Parts: sequence; C-alpha cells; structure tokens
Amino acid sequence: MKILKYILSLCVVVLALTTCSDDEKDLNFISNVEAPSELAMLFQVTQDNTGLVTITPTAEGAIGFDIYFGDDTPEPENFSNGQNTSHTYAEGTYTVTAVAYGVTGLETTFSQELVVSFQAPANVEYTIENDSAMSKQVNVTVSADFAVSFDVTSEGLIALQDPLVSANIGDTAVLNFEEAGMYTITIEVMGAAIETSVVVIEDFEVTEIIAPLTSAPTPPSREAGDVVSLYSDAYNNINLSELNPGWGQTTTLTEVQVEGNNTWFYNDLNYTGIVTDYGNATDVSAMEFVHFDYWTPDATVLGLKLVNTSYADGDPLKEDIEFADPISLGEWVSVDIPLAEYTTDVSGITQLLFDTIGNNAIIYVDNLYFYKETPNTTSQTIGFETGFELSSFDGGGISIVANPDTNGNNSAMVAEMVKGTGQVWAGSKISIGTPFDITSSSIVTVKVWSPRVGLDLLMKFEDNVPWPNNTGSAEITATTTLANQWETLTFDHSGIDESIDWYNMVLIMDNGTEGDGSSNYTIYLDDITSTPLLDFEPEFSELSSFDGGGISVISNPDTNGNNSAMVAEMVKGTGQVWAGSKISVGTPFDITSSSIVTVKVWSPRVGLDLLMKFEDNVPWPNNTGSAEITATTTLANQWETLTFDHSGIDESIDWYNMVLIMDNGTEGDGSSNYTIYLDDISIN
Repeated sequence: MKILKYILSLCVVVLALTTCSDDEKDLNFISNVEAPSELAMLFQVTQDNTGLVTITPTAEGAIGFDIYFGDDTPEPENFSNGQNTSHTYAEGTYTVTAVAYGVTGLETTFSQELVVSFQAPANVEYTIENDSAMSKQVNVTVSADFAVSFDVTSEGLIALQDPLVSANIGDTAVLNFEEAGMYTITIEVMGAAIETSVVVIEDFEVTEIIAPLTSAPTPPSREAGDVVSLYSDAYNNINLSELNPGWGQTTTLTEVQVEGNNTWFYNDLNYTGIVTDYGNATDVSAMEFVHFDYWTPDATVLGLKLVNTSYADGDPLKEDIEFADPISLGEWVSVDIPLAEYTTDVSGITQLLFDTIGNNAIIYVDNLYFYKETPNTTSQTIGFETGFELSSFDGGGISIVANPDTNGNNSAMVAEMVKGTGQVWAGSKISIGTPFDITSSSIVTVKVWSPRVGLDLLMKFEDNVPWPNNTGSAEITATTTLANQWETLTFDHSGIDESIDWYNMVLIMDNGTEGDGSSNYTIYLDDITSTPLLDFEPEFSELSSFDGGGISVISNPDTNGNNSAMVAEMVKGTGQVWAGSKISVGTPFDITSSSIVTVKVWSPRVGLDLLMKFEDNVPWPNNTGSAEITATTTLANQWETLTFDHSGIDESIDWYNMVLIMDNGTEGDGSSNYTIYLDDISIN
C-alpha cells in the first residue's frame, strides 16, 4: 500500500512540473510542506443490524489515507483524500487507525475508538449552545450508549453549509446560521441497530455577537515625542474639535466601555468625520504610521482618509484614503498604515474620516494615533538590520549565525547558506539599497567554509527589475579545494556590463544538483570583497545559544506590523528545558535601575513566555546574572511589543550579555511552535 502512496505523491509533483515552463517553475513550497495535520474520522453506520460502517477521514495537507480497520482484516484500505471506505464489523469495540500522507510522503497517524452494537441508542444526553466567540454559530455535542454518530438538522443555515451536519458521539457538530432568531433543531442519534433516537429542540434562540467581548489590544509604551494620539487610554490625547460632525452621514457615534476601556461605537457607519482643529492644524510629518484598532461584525470595506484643508479640492496634497485589507470579522484587528502611502500633506492634518464606501456597518474603534518607530536619543536599541537584505529561492536558505569555526577566520558572525530539497538551482540572494560598484573592481573574493572538496559556488549579479523581466550578468563558478576549513574563492566578473545597476548578488551551491538540507549542503560565507564589503558583522558583537537553543539573523518573514528587512529568529530545540540564546555586546548595555526593555516579538501562539535576564562577562559558572523577568505573548502570528521591567537591577555590574529563554521549564522540539522572531530591542 505504501508503494501506491509514493506513486501518488510523485504524480502530484510531476503534474506541478509539467504545468509550467522551466523559467516559471517554483517548487519552493515542497521543501516547506509539513506532515498532514488536524486529522479526524467520521463514522457512519447503517441502521440495519449489518454492522456496515462508512469511514470518512479528513486532514489538512493530506493527499491520501491508509485505513486500518482494527479487526482481523490483514491489509489497510488505501484511497485519495476526499473519498471514504465502508467495512462490515461484528458487534464489538474496535480501534480504527488512519494514516494520512502528504505530497512529500510525510505521514501522520490518528486512532479512534469505534463501538458497534445492535442495541438501540440509550442514555442520550446532549449539549446545545451558542458559540462564545463566533456570531450565529451553534455547537452541538451528544453522548449516548450503543451509538456511533449523530445528525443535526435545522432550517436557516448559511448557504455554504450542508443542511445535515454529522458528527461522532463525543465530538461537536457546528451549525452556522444566516440570521439570529428562534429555530427548531433536530438531533438523530444512530448506532448499528435499526432503531435510532431522535431529539427535537424547539424554539432554540440563535444569538448574534454584534459587540466585542474583550477590549482592544493595549498599545506599546512610547516616548511622548514618538506618538500623536487622537483617541487612546494609553497615551495623552490631543484636543479634538468635532466628532461625527453633521456632514450628511447616517452614522451615529456613542462612546462605550469594553472591559473598562473607552471605545468609539459607530452604528450604521457609511462615513464619519473627526476634526482636529481648523485654526491649529495637527503636524504629524515627524511620524511614520497611523494606527487604529477596529472590531466589526459586518463591514466589508473600511478606509481612513487624511485631510489637509489648506489645499484646494482636487489637489492630491489635500486628501487621500487608504484601506484596511483584508477585513476580518468578529475580532479586534490592528491596522498600521505607513504615512508614506498617503499623498496628503501630513504637516497640517485637520480632518480624518472613516469610510465604508456606502456599505453601512457596525464599527468599534480604539487607539487612533500617529507614531514613529525611530528610537529617542536616550534609548539604546538593538536592531538586526545589516545594510543589506538576505533572501532565498526554490529551496535555498541563508541567515546570519555565530561563526562555527574561528580557526582561519576570527569573525564573530558569518552567513550560513543551506541548499535544501527543491529545485536544482535553489540558492540565495544578497540585495542592497544602492547598486554594487562593479567599476572599481570586477574581481570578487569570498571566504568560504565548505564541508567538502569540489563544492561549486556560482555567483552572478542581477538588476532590481522583478522576475521574469530582470537582467543577470554572466554566471561565474568557483570550486572549493579544502574541506571543513576556511578558504578564499575568487570570482572574475571581467566584461560585466557597467551600464546596468546591479542591486542583487545571487549565489547558488552546486547548480544542477538538488540539495537535501544536510550538513553536506551547508556552507558558511564571510568578507565578500564587493563594493560595498559584505562582512555580516551586526551592530552587536555576537549571537550565541546554549543547551538546545538557536538564534540567527534572517529576512523578516512578516513585514505586516514591522517593516524591518532583517530580524532575529530564535528556536528552542530538543535539549534542556532552559535552552536559550544570548546577545553579547562589546561594551556593557546602557541599563539603569529604572530601565524598561521593550522587544518586538512575533510568536506562533498566545501565551508563549519569554524570559530575559542580563549577565556579566565572567565565564560560567562564576558569572553573575540579574533577576529573570518574563513577559507573555498576547497575539499569535503577528508582531507585538513585549515589555520587561528591570527596575532595581544592580548598576555597579557591567552587563555584557542579554539572555533570552523561551518557555523556561518546557523542552522545545525545534518546530514552528517553538520558533519566534525578535526585533528592535530597546533599553529605555
């Protein structure tokens, strides 16, 4: 059966390859594919005392399944995702196992108990309730003896939902209704017997959530000069002349409190205005972003217009509108719009308008303010910008890591380049803001640490025109002559077209051969003698890790909410429960007994704990550490700012090392669940 599975995986890959030309192929997604997840099985038994059970497995990322029936059947049943299988059981209790296979052959196993009885369902108990977070959603669970599954039906369900919803006993059936109101909901409980049990719930009230149950996210602490706030409990707000002035709109405005937090409630919003002060316009030209948080149950469009009324109508400097995209319903959404995207002259803002473009909606708004990310002069900030940007393509990977071998190269930090599974041309790219100066020298040398003799490294330059219309220089290849030590490779770009602005240096390891992501396809680079010189040394001295932790500098994977090009990636792998990472500096951190440290953090989950402490530069175990301060993430899959209060830290000690530990006390596994990103560590 597994032979069939691998043939199916191969067919999917071949299909992808044959649907595009060589220049269009991009199978980088294959190297990032994970094993199937969210496995479930639905059991449906015929009510005829035969024991015939239909088994329908589902999983995210699966292309096929093996079903082991749990009786004396010797071979599993194999079929594609979206199909099911039927099997006849004698009375009894069985453990049914599903093995889900992904496109790359990765597999996940899930087992579930199946009870087959020819007795009628008995002792039926059910729970039916409105979902606490999702509007107009009803959840139904059932327990019963001698039963396998249950069906739920009702009128009024949304068009996309099957009118009959099935679930296993003990699982939850979810009903999504088009409108709130009173409904009759019918539950039929079924086993293998002919007789079923039917429960009818009349006049069940389906409710609509039209207001947030929690307050908007708390904004980060900012210096007074870094924010101009119009409406937020977190900052000092400027005076506003008018709110929702009578400009012909249908909108009504009420200030409400959500968990004690002042919030604007706009009902029937088609558009609404905010007037700052016509006689004293608000200058936000020193700011970089405008921010607001919104919650809506029904909006489809929401834009924010900035207006400078000193300009004439039609002048682009007078007004411009930018939109929140995409719109999310039933949850607080933080919107950060770069002021550079507006044509409005923001040195004299007199009006702001929220606009749904005629799609009247309920909107809650909080934390409307302008801000800049530029640190103030009294702060010490550690960023991870390098003056260039690292990126990869089609299975390649590149990051900045601690030098693994200082014998022959005493740099603290170097670039690690990995060729994983994917295309045979998988590689990496180093991009800079101003073109490489090829005229001063066409010879480029690179320090390279290779795991083997005979490894080929290809280098070429490209302009900054998007692919596939970009222009590339000739491809120059150099070959390693040493293994497991540093050597210098030379690339002669004589004859390169000097009339083209070359913004990108492209590097490909063993072009024409697929990598596997192993140490055999991992090299280290340093001191690339282009103009400018690329030496990979950041503003801090060194990144290091201990007891299963890992830290490196990579391309920012999510620029929504943080527009830095490069950030730190921190991973907690298997090892000690205190596995972590360390940021070391050449001169002590500028930290006082009243210091507050803020860190931008991107976490895969809510509730992730990040511990921070400082240490001197005395070798362990004789070193001294400060108190351990822990902050907890409140957002998942987006950037937020965590605050660490180091009040009372001993100022007489020179602190050279910042230690960071994720989920102290819990062993990591190196997965995405234990991978976070850090940026803009600011000591105030």
